[in-house]
Amino acid sequence: MNGEDGLPPLREVIERHGLAAKKSLGQNFLFDLNLTRRIARAAMPFDGYTIVEIGPGPGGLTRALLMEGAPLVVAIERDERALAALAEIGAAYPGRLKVISGDAMAVDWATLVPGPAKIVANLPYNIGTPLLTGWLTEGAWPPWFSSLTLMFQKEVAERIAAKPGTEHYGRLSVLCQWRCSVHKLFDVHRSAFTPPPKVTSAIVQLLPVMPLVSCDVKTLERVTAAAFGQRRKMLRQSLKTVFASPEGVLERLGIAPTRRAEELGVSDFARLAQKA
Repeated sequence: MNGEDGLPPLREVIERHGLAAKKSLGQNFLFDLNLTRRIARAAMPFDGYTIVEIGPGPGGLTRALLMEGAPLVVAIERDERALAALAEIGAAYPGRLKVISGDAMAVDWATLVPGPAKIVANLPYNIGTPLLTGWLTEGAWPPWFSSLTLMFQKEVAERIAAKPGTEHYGRLSVLCQWRCSVHKLFDVHRSAFTPPPKVTSAIVQLLPVMPLVSCDVKTLERVTAAAFGQRRKMLRQSLKTVFASPEGVLERLGIAPTRRAEELGVSDFARLAQKA
């Protein structure tokens, strides 16, 4: 990243602060300003929103968000080595960057963020899916955030956006698409990172919507866990841990008991959860 924002190049920042990426923290740093700005622009408009970033590291995406006009970025960073580098960014953008030293998995989001928020993050690989499912299973809906623009391993991104009848369609697809409109935006080649991960990454955007069929989210998770846990089995067999008589429930809902989990739409699973 060059000094277009008046700050030194990111490679220089990393070297100066001794910020070699830690595998234990799932860290892979993005240096390409054009790429980080493209991610930031995908989440716009920013006016009136607090932008929440998880795992900013040395601040590549943080800088892009601020350059693109984010009025306030709340960045949560577990790695104390990165705090000095982030403080330098904060000094260059007075009053627009709030850094919280802590674990994103332990944050009380509702009390942390004032007013409307958008989450934009190159998520650490080891906590990406747990964070996403945590946000999507919060009690209140619509939630405290207006959009999620997130980077995952490409395989996870494909699971999030997968349609019924495809190989990646599963529990995560149903949960995400039940509560959100999902858009896979673009891939990010492994060479864009330092160090390069072993896999391609992808940017996904999720926009909260009210589900077409309402049900209890924990029950929906239980139904999909049973159905996809034995995805090669017919539903009349795989749902025996949820229903005493799955065949009767399926027939009453107009779902053939001989179908398999990947053949059902998101609303079908919500209708099953209503009966569980």
